[in-house]
Amino acid sequence: MKAAAMSMRMATRTIIKTMSTITPMVMRTAMTMTMTMIMIMIIITMSIAVTRITTMGTITLTAVTPMLMTTTRPEPPELSGGMAPGEAAALYRLMTFLSPAFPVGAFSYSSGIEWAVEAGDIVDRASFGDWLAAMLSDGSGLCDGIFLCHAYRAVEAGDDRALRDVAELAAAFVPSRERQLETMAQGRAFIDTISAAWCCDGFDQAIACCEGPIVYPVAVGLVSAVHAIPLASALHAFLHAVVSNWISAGGRLIPLGQTDCQRLLAMLESMVMATAQRALAATLDDLGSATFRADLASLRHETQYTRLFRS
Repeated sequence: MKAAAMSMRMATRTIIKTMSTITPMVMRTAMTMTMTMIMIMIIITMSIAVTRITTMGTITLTAVTPMLMTTTRPEPPELSGGMAPGEAAALYRLMTFLSPAFPVGAFSYSSGIEWAVEAGDIVDRASFGDWLAAMLSDGSGLCDGIFLCHAYRAVEAGDDRALRDVAELAAAFVPSRERQLETMAQGRAFIDTISAAWCCDGFDQAIACCEGPIVYPVAVGLVSAVHAIPLASALHAFLHAVVSNWISAGGRLIPLGQTDCQRLLAMLESMVMATAQRALAATLDDLGSATFRADLASLRHETQYTRLFRS
């Protein structure tokens, strides 16, 4: 028993002595492994970016920057959906300026359509389409398009005298008091909104050159020019907005359903494009209207007994 106990004590001493020499080695090994793992994690996380430029056989280290220390800023794209950035901005502004939601109060005016419905000149989609086609191609649609084009070109050329003359002629060209109210009120609302939310270089100067009331087509031409919106695009969008407002008024008065209103828009598409082409090529000497019934309608509306619209 004594011998066995002595053997156990000797074995224990040996183990303790052995452990006392091994433990520091184990701890050093563990620390080394821990430091290695930390370094590996740092290398993976920091992801060193190295740029090398090879010139005449020489490799030069130009930048070593930890990725986590930088903020990646995307470069401005050369194209935005197939358009240059300037074109995309112009389209965005054009869609905004001539949207039905733009606060010019266009929904309050019918351009004499209300009296034409009351008088029986417009009774259905077919008769309404004929009325609109005449107003667009031979009446206020074409004339307003010509005024827009000449106002735009005057601003683009920096010709203050020409801009003032166009603004004055356009204000005097409307055939009735209510039509004058319609185009001047919309022009004023359009200019006020642009001034408050979309003002840009050259805008105030162009407004000052007009020296008087600015009717709606002149206002759209002026603003399109200072915002670098292409003339043809501005003109087509303007004519589309005018026709859409006419159709909206007729749809409420006749009345027409939404599908019939869209059929009218589709029917007038080619006429809008043809009117725009005529307006782009026209001079101020080409101004004129042959829509006598529509002009009479705007005059008669002033004394119409029941009215939903201001013109």
